[in-house]
Amino acid sequence: MTQPIRVVVANRPRLMRELVLETISEQADIEIVAEIQNEDEIIGIVMGTHPDFLIVTLDDSDRRPEVCDTLLRHHPEMRILALAPERNRSILFWISSDIHESPVEASEAGILTTLRRKSQYAIGG
Repeated sequence: MTQPIRVVVANRPRLMRELVLETISEQADIEIVAEIQNEDEIIGIVMGTHPDFLIVTLDDSDRRPEVCDTLLRHHPEMRILALAPERNRSILFWISSDIHESPVEASEAGILTTLRRKSQYAIGG
């Protein structure tokens, strides 16, 4: 049996976080290892849980969230999915020799497909 995809959800606002949790919590192959309400806790919780994915909010500038650099340097195997549903935009960040990004379909199917394709974003890829 394959290991479940381990996910930490740290979206704001609360309603968005709850929608993401509802979408992925019903998936047998995905395990929610933590829900973060306070963004100041992200680094500590990720360092302690070692998730496959961190789901965060993409701010208005569409720039890479600041937390990406720190976390991906310590956990290069992790992927960070940043969501901006009000703009129908999602971006996946990962690291090889640099931090990458890729557009993600801003929908339930887009989120689930991205989580399940972790190996597609392998280090060096």
